[in-house]
Amino acid sequence: MTIKFDLIQTMGLAVIVYLLGMHIKSKVAFLRKYFIPAPVIGGLIASILIFIGIQTGTYKITMTTTLQNYFMNLFFCTTGFTCSIAIIKKSGKLGAILAVGAVFFLVVQNIVGVSLAGIFGINKLLGIAMGSISMSGGVGSGAAFGPTLEKLGADGGTTIGVAAATFGLLMGSIVGGPVAEMLISKYSLKSSFKEGSGTSDVETKSTISEKHYFMSLILVICAAAVGSYIHALLIKATGLTFPYYVGCLFGGMLFRNVMDKKNLSLNMKEIDLIGSVSLNLFLSLALMNLNIAKLVGLAGPMIVILLVQCVVMMLWSYFVTFRTMGKNYEAAVMAAGHCGVGLGQTPNAVANMAAVIEKNGPAPNAWFILPVITVVFINIMNPIIITTFINLFK
Repeated sequence: MTIKFDLIQTMGLAVIVYLLGMHIKSKVAFLRKYFIPAPVIGGLIASILIFIGIQTGTYKITMTTTLQNYFMNLFFCTTGFTCSIAIIKKSGKLGAILAVGAVFFLVVQNIVGVSLAGIFGINKLLGIAMGSISMSGGVGSGAAFGPTLEKLGADGGTTIGVAAATFGLLMGSIVGGPVAEMLISKYSLKSSFKEGSGTSDVETKSTISEKHYFMSLILVICAAAVGSYIHALLIKATGLTFPYYVGCLFGGMLFRNVMDKKNLSLNMKEIDLIGSVSLNLFLSLALMNLNIAKLVGLAGPMIVILLVQCVVMMLWSYFVTFRTMGKNYEAAVMAAGHCGVGLGQTPNAVANMAAVIEKNGPAPNAWFILPVITVVFINIMNPIIITTFINLFK
């Protein structure tokens, strides 16, 4: 029996999947603690049910996922709006050093993934899927680059990327604290700031305005449209194959910095909301269609590669991030944060730093610099680095 869903029905199913994931997450503390997104929870359940139907031959479900890429591109466009050069400048020399280290580590993650994939005799593109695509890029990146990998012959690229990113979300919140505590204990580090001086946001987001929300949506759509031309220019200028969303990312960045320069009003809370809605719908659509069967044959090598990635992340934050950030208490807090963002996402990084700060005292510089710098530079440079590796090993 084949069950077909048209466009509207597919979107309705995506919403149900999201609501299911949200309900389960609200009931399971473990899922909340490690910031597992609701679409991942609901989407994995849906994909498992579809997998069971196919394996047993009882039913097959086909969906119309026309809007999947649309929401993906809108999300990455809103991400581009976070890349404000004016804010980056506030981080100073320390931020510049962190940016270089964070970007170079993206290369390290892909080298580790590709090398171990070669050792296990699996497609090296899947090594990239278990590299910076999923580790530093997260679930959204895994779902976005997966189809590109699959078109190039890496079967299961999307499923592997999403599964690896989910694993990273777990580990990113687990390993950061211990790394910081080892550094604090070894070097007898202490906070030099008074309590309450460093755990508030540097920027206060404005409230959502019904009057201007539609204008924010128009702004994002226009930026994405401009980004489509940037995408074409990138391909023409470099000869590399960039995913469509990379152009949208740069479109958002272009609009943000032009508006900053001209002192034009921009409501980032509304932009963030558009991005959040787009991401949740995109992930719900993408994860419903995961091919679970592709994980079965790669389970062993995948576990080894991901565990090695965790060890490499811990070593990097311990020996590189800590030392380049000044070998002080704030540097130890940033090491914990880098583990979070290098294996998971920004919420993991913030949670890691908050846990260390709660126990050992404020670290205001780390609290501001690490999330801002890593979000901006990983978002900008990771697609470029991923694309370079894909073109090298396709």
